[in-house]
Amino acid sequence: MATGNSAVSVGGTSEANVYCRELVRKHDYEAYLCSYFYPRAVQPGYFALRAFNIELAMIRETVSRPIIGKMRMQFWRDAIKSITDNRPVKHPIAIALHEASQQAKLPPYYLKRMVDARDEDLDRESHMMLEGVTQYAESTSSTLLYLLLSLLQQSHSDSLAHAASHVGIAQSFVTLLRALPFHATRRRMVIPVEITAKHGVRQEDVFRMGSDAQGIDDAVFEFATVANDHILTARDTFKDSGVPGEAMPVFLSAVPVVSFLGRLEDANFNAFAPQLQARSWRLPLSIWRASRSRRF
Repeated sequence: MATGNSAVSVGGTSEANVYCRELVRKHDYEAYLCSYFYPRAVQPGYFALRAFNIELAMIRETVSRPIIGKMRMQFWRDAIKSITDNRPVKHPIAIALHEASQQAKLPPYYLKRMVDARDEDLDRESHMMLEGVTQYAESTSSTLLYLLLSLLQQSHSDSLAHAASHVGIAQSFVTLLRALPFHATRRRMVIPVEITAKHGVRQEDVFRMGSDAQGIDDAVFEFATVANDHILTARDTFKDSGVPGEAMPVFLSAVPVVSFLGRLEDANFNAFAPQLQARSWRLPLSIWRASRSRRF
């Protein structure tokens, strides 16, 4: 059966870890920046989980038909079972995840939940309701943060999980907003219909006209406001004493979210503004400051 990357050459654990780190460096610059603030001992596990997330996210954009995507999703379900059986399939991400699972309790349920959510999204052109895209975000980005808390032995805290849920949802919404121009070229609307309809947005206009489509900036503003509300809720969890130091690396994921929302506001909520596709030169310093202050 095809894997997520048929060109992968499989070696030992060391090669698998290098593969995962390079995949993150290439495809998730913000996550790569955050990696420096994880304890060295868990960095291989961090890169394994991040690479797993990237692999799943890329399937939709790299297959010609949804059925092929579903076959690849099934490969990853089987891979998760092979990891729990201590017989990981010969794929570098699976090998690296298996090593990480030997060092920390990584619930297979969470890994499978991420696969199932991506699978269900393969042939979905848009979400009708905000509730639907929120559930998708919870099952993908938030679930990844739960796994990272487990990696740091911090999964025992309900308050940490609560905050991680909101950060993950905000992160997912920002990812969708940032990718709005990309998805529009593929005739997909990432903002829920519940919001676009309220502002009189016609999807066809967005696909053809981009930022000139009537109401799209207002729809972007509303969706961004919801994302920001989730960040505010997460912050409220730590308003008295800041994020516990042991868990802070996980919550550095919020810093790029806050950064993008600020840049989006500066662009008057024009998600098609070219400057939003460029990396923020301030971001590395912002992540460092958040790590020092234990606030985001």
